Amino acid sequence: MGASVTRAVKNFNLENRAEREISKMKPTSAPRHPSTKNLLQEQLSHNPEIKGEIARKDDRLLSLLKDVYVDSKDPVSSVQVKDAVPRQQPKEFRLPKGHHFNMMNDIKNIPKGKISIVEALTLLNNHKLHPEIWTAKKIAEEYHLEQKDVNSLLKYFVTFEVKIFPPKDKKAIDSK
Repeated sequence: MGASVTRAVKNFNLENRAEREISKMKPTSAPRHPSTKNLLQEQLSHNPEIKGEIARKDDRLLSLLKDVYVDSKDPVSSVQVKDAVPRQQPKEFRLPKGHHFNMMNDIKNIPKGKISIVEALTLLNNHKLHPEIWTAKKIAEEYHLEQKDVNSLLKYFVTFEVKIFPPKDKKAIDSK
């Protein structure tokens, strides 16, 4: 229903509108500044061949232009590329480690090579507390990750650590 109304509005008085657009005056060149008008007239009077040069067609340039051949092709749309790619094999999944924070209700399985936020915090904390036991190699095997990813994770991410500095004027109480 809406398409027919839109089409009727677009086609309304189409011939008259086209005729009015065609009969409009074509744009002219920008007006010259009054100071340059005298200079242009002077140059044209001294060199009348300039006016002929401006209007003359250069056959050599026209022949070069005829030799130009432009071949363009539309870019391949992303839809066609997606169709051309064969279907991927199903990914391997693993069960999450531990039952922290009722995680089993939310996450059923995790793709191999990925970890959840809780697992990331757990492995970072384990490595911080026992770096000799939880090495990068052991973490990579345990969570099915790549060694370089685990090394980057241990290098650039740390868990929060709270440090309380006593005021300088009071005696500090040693923590146990």
